[in-house]
This record gives sequence, structure tokens and C-alpha cells, in this order.
Amino acid sequence: MELAGLIDDLHKYYHLGDHTVKALRGVSAEFPTGDFVAIMGSSGSGKSTLLNILGGLDRPTTGRYVIAGSDVSMLTDHELSAIRNKMIGFIFQSYNLIAQFTVLENIQMPLNYRRGRPPLSREDDDWCRELAVQVGLADRLDHRPYQLSGGQQQRVAIARALVNDPAIILADEPTGNLDSSTSKEIMEILHRLNREGRTIIMVTHELEIAREAKRRIYMKDGMIARDPVFPG
Repeated sequence: MELAGLIDDLHKYYHLGDHTVKALRGVSAEFPTGDFVAIMGSSGSGKSTLLNILGGLDRPTTGRYVIAGSDVSMLTDHELSAIRNKMIGFIFQSYNLIAQFTVLENIQMPLNYRRGRPPLSREDDDWCRELAVQVGLADRLDHRPYQLSGGQQQRVAIARALVNDPAIILADEPTGNLDSSTSKEIMEILHRLNREGRTIIMVTHELEIAREAKRRIYMKDGMIARDPVFPG
């Protein structure tokens, strides 16, 4: 079984003055390539902390996280940034679009952080336009975020997440700000990406959305309370 990622006995502590918050307490799981995982749990359960570590946005206090055959704890910040930019696409609940940029410019953003920062080529531009077509925004390329609906902004965020052709998509409440009809459209896009072979790891508090995943991990008090595929 090929793995997109592996976490082993992860702990994450935050020190707030004299108080220590134990956000993760011994979390272990495997993420096979092509899996579609929903991570659920109440506020403070550790699901967002786990997603940040999986995305290389944070590091565990102790424990092992292996991605692309490399233990994150052994990587320099530069090496981790390179893996994050190449292998992982992020989709956020709040979209995180740049207000003054057009749809096309927002999609292009990750390309500006490639190693050596080469100028955008004609092929880059064509690829970004193709991604806009794939998410149904071919006629919105010159629009800015304030001119788009919430669903359209999330489609821009998905296209931006795909621009470096990542193997893993991390989605933090991707339908949290959307109505049920638009949520269904966004989930259809995620299912298509999963069928193409991408690994999807999604945090959600919505059971109806989580049921669309192949696997659901339930977190409580910084630990995995239930993982039906890998019960440990």
C-alpha cells in the first residue's frame, strides 16, 4: 500500500505563560495514496492543529510525520517549504484570496513561490486558464473576489490549490460558508480530484459532508477517538 503520508505518536504543545495546552496527544494514522478522509471533532479536539501539521504549516512537538518519504522533523524550513509548495494544495473556509487581484492572478499566486521564482511563462498562463475552466470560472478571469459569490470564491481557491499539480489536497471546512446547493458543487469537484488519484484530507464539522468521504476520523481531546479503517 503506497502512502501519501504517515503520522506516528504526534504530540503538539503550546505554552501560554504558565499554562501548557496539549493540542495533540499521541496521534497516529496512515493516509494511503488516493484516500479521501474527513476529520471530525468538536472545537478544541485538535483537528485543525493536525491539519496544520499535515500541511507543513506547523511542526509537532514530538512524534514523526513522514511525507514523500521524508520525516518532517529532519527537514530544514527551506526543504519543508519546497515540499509544501510542490506536493500540497490548501483550500480554506475563508478562501484567503487577495482582494486586489483578479481571479486569474489569484490562481497564479503559488507559481510566484517556485524555487528561483522564474517568471510566468505562456504555458503557466495557459495552465491557470485551464484550471479556471475546470472549476467553471472561464468567464470570470478578470473579476475580483468582491465581484464573486462565496461558491465562486471557493472555486478560485480550489484552482489555486491545484496550480502546482499537488498529490495531496488539504481542505479546512471547504463548505463551511456555503449553502447546501453550492456545497454539493464543491464536493463534486473534490470527488473528481480524488478520482484522478489525489489524496484528499478534509476537516469538517458537517456530518452530511463527512459522509461523502471514504473514511472518517473522529478526534476528541487531542486524540483520535475513532478511525474505522486504522483503529490502532
